[in-house]
Amino acid sequence: MMGKIIFYEDKNFGGRHHECMSDCADLHSMFNRCQSIRVVSGMFMIYERPNFMGHQHFLRKGEYSDYMRMLGMNDCVKSCRMIPMHRGNFRMRLYDRSDMGGQMMELDDDCPNCMDRFRMSDFNSCNVMDGHWLMYDQANYRGRHYYLRPGQYHRYSDWGGMSSKIGSIRRIMDL
Repeated sequence: MMGKIIFYEDKNFGGRHHECMSDCADLHSMFNRCQSIRVVSGMFMIYERPNFMGHQHFLRKGEYSDYMRMLGMNDCVKSCRMIPMHRGNFRMRLYDRSDMGGQMMELDDDCPNCMDRFRMSDFNSCNVMDGHWLMYDQANYRGRHYYLRPGQYHRYSDWGGMSSKIGSIRRIMDL
């Protein structure tokens, strides 16, 4: 199933709009500002800067009539990434050092509190083998979050992190 997201320049789905059905690395030329969003189908990450950089926010199917107020973001949406459906297993390896070095912990389900589960919260690299994940900088799926798809992340900056502190991790699943 394909995803579809519509960005509107004004609140309550008014003004010019732009539709996306796939990743878009640079929305700069499509609209001046974004004050409401409708996710018609699928799940997306939106980013405040081009090329999937800067603050990011996860959106699933729904209407965000005043997304700046609802999500605490400014009106700068400069790129978006569609999150594909994953129906198989989930598996990720977390490392306390860069370049997949040091102590390794494996995860195959949600983790609401990394400190409770692993007795640590500093992760400097990871390898996502299966599934799509969200990492949060605070426990209980709060705070800034980062989208990780299958692949190797040699340092926390590769997933957009500002530090190596991770409080919780959740699988992205269609509910």
